[in-house]
Amino acid sequence: MKADLKKNPKRKDTADKNGKKGSWKKSLKRDKYLLLMMFPVMLYFLIFCYFPMTGLWMAFTQYNVGSGLKGLYFSDFVGFKWFSQFFQSVYLWRLLRNTFLLSFYSLIFGFPIPILFAVAVTQLKGKRVQKTIQVSTYLPYFISTVVVCGMINNFLSPSSGIINQLLNKIGIESINFMSLPQWFRAIYVISGSWQSFGFNSIIFVAAIMGISPDLYEAMEVDGANKRQVIWHLVLPSIKPTIILLLIMTLGSMMSVGFEKVYLLYNTAVYETADVIQTYVYRQGIMSNNYSYAAAVGLFNSVINFTIVFFANRLSRKVSDTAIW
Repeated sequence: MKADLKKNPKRKDTADKNGKKGSWKKSLKRDKYLLLMMFPVMLYFLIFCYFPMTGLWMAFTQYNVGSGLKGLYFSDFVGFKWFSQFFQSVYLWRLLRNTFLLSFYSLIFGFPIPILFAVAVTQLKGKRVQKTIQVSTYLPYFISTVVVCGMINNFLSPSSGIINQLLNKIGIESINFMSLPQWFRAIYVISGSWQSFGFNSIIFVAAIMGISPDLYEAMEVDGANKRQVIWHLVLPSIKPTIILLLIMTLGSMMSVGFEKVYLLYNTAVYETADVIQTYVYRQGIMSNNYSYAAAVGLFNSVINFTIVFFANRLSRKVSDTAIW
């Protein structure tokens, strides 16, 4: 057989192709039920994620909502008109500043808390106490954003809010928190951290639980205390998980949660609360300027992609850990 292959190399190529073809068919037949289970997921992403991306063409055309679906792809081409208009807008720097600062503060104060909580809760001895604390911190995540914003408005009400009642008891006059621009970012970041830190800690808890018990025993034999175990074993072990989640978080750096901002802000706090997403909503839905809104949204997405691209590249150079 080897002699035949040496004499006729084409026969070897044909054999390899047939082998690969047969292996592909065999794998397809073997995994057909798994592929069938994956089909609804693929269909979901195609319909709700990839197909809507064709609408980005609207950002380069003079779209008229009255022309329907046909006008979405065959409207008059205007090039970068809407991008130029946005770059010349008086709201550009305010939107960029507010969007970046809300995301930055949420990252600085919100990202480390789940890590510290996961480390702390996994160091507890009693399993029942550990589970009780974990479940109690998960619950706020499942409260609707509408309900959370309603709670915030009630707690900070200048007339009947519990916060102002406590301030009055110590001799401080009531503060209308929701109408003062300087308070909006603190309210947004603190409430967001409270609502999500427990749920976000799940993946860090899982990473810590995956550390081999033999390593803990070795640290104990060496006489390490709790602080040394955390610093030299726990944190280095979950470092890849922290880096990957940080990169993914940076990928949505300019995508501040629209719902929460929209439910909390008002015209009095636009100076610190108005972000790109709320501006897109007002321009697209309320003003029917869909092409302009699509251009602003596309610009925001490009910024997010740029941030995650360079963050991933930097992470690969520094720590050899990256998403791709």
